[in-house]
Amino acid sequence: MNALKNRVQLIGNLGNKPEVIILESGKKLAKFSIATNETYKNSKGEKVIDTQWHNIVAWNKTAEIIESYLDKGSEVMIEGRLVYRSYESETGEKKYITEIVCNEILMLGNK
Repeated sequence: MNALKNRVQLIGNLGNKPEVIILESGKKLAKFSIATNETYKNSKGEKVIDTQWHNIVAWNKTAEIIESYLDKGSEVMIEGRLVYRSYESETGEKKYITEIVCNEILMLGNK
């Protein structure tokens, strides 16, 4: 039951080609964003599509798979955990980031 405390599952489309970085330690990191859409009707009965963008990071073998098979527009299901972090910009301003650390990915749709 402990594994269920911080678990995120999303189905969406990549907004851009994944950015893959090899760190000095030799670890591979893939960064990309996916869009999820929710559809509802507003008070006037008009169909509204609400798009949310999610920042995703993946490491090592998962990053290699992403680098090899995914591109802009690819439909995927990801599972991971939600992470909040902060850093200081070059100007000294504190920045906050929310991202999902992907531990599983399922490629959907046609290649």
